[in-house]
Amino acid sequence: MIKRFRLWCAVLGLAAVAGVLSPAAATTAPVPAAMADPVPRVQLRKAVQLLGVMTEHGAPYEQGVFGTWWDADFDGCDTRAEVLREEAVGALRVGDGCAITGGQWYSWYDDLPVTGDPARKVVVEHLVPLEEAWASGAYAWDAAKRAAYANDLGARATLTAVSAAAHRDKAGRDPAGWLPPYVPARCAYVTDWVITKLRWGLTVDFAEAVKLTEVAQGCPNMPVLLSER
Repeated sequence: MIKRFRLWCAVLGLAAVAGVLSPAAATTAPVPAAMADPVPRVQLRKAVQLLGVMTEHGAPYEQGVFGTWWDADFDGCDTRAEVLREEAVGALRVGDGCAITGGQWYSWYDDLPVTGDPARKVVVEHLVPLEEAWASGAYAWDAAKRAAYANDLGARATLTAVSAAAHRDKAGRDPAGWLPPYVPARCAYVTDWVITKLRWGLTVDFAEAVKLTEVAQGCPNMPVLLSER
């Protein structure tokens, strides 16, 4: 299933989102208590303020400390394949062992369709990169928790399929050093960044906090939640 929130921001544009979230549109009948969302919600700008601000840890990051992709449900498809299947916008070519050899995806960072072999053109990346997670708290985790982060399918925010070019351009930088080149995607990106850091108890450094605050001020102040995928 395509990530609806990202499509609102990246495909329809922020003006459309603002219209959907206007006070007039939000005037509806009260939701019965039995149907109320049990997951706590907090508005985006408040969520940014909840992040702990701390200097990044200086311990060097090493490849492999987060383990490898899992097949958590033993269906033959590892975490990377699960994300590719979920975010595909066209028919997939799937071979033995859940090897995905072709398909079509939407790279929301740079507003590009990506078609063909995902091994060359598509990267399933951690929106908060592994090296960034390491420096902002994961250095203190045990191996099991780091592997759980690397394979987190519990929230839409954590993992996403994007073009290989956008992934290379971003590298391990936080929002103070990099934001999606497709400007309408930036509110969704910052929202997902904040959700991920809050879910995992990761901190932000001062420059990162300033940039998150700055971007959030220009975004619809919509409620965010630590939702399941």
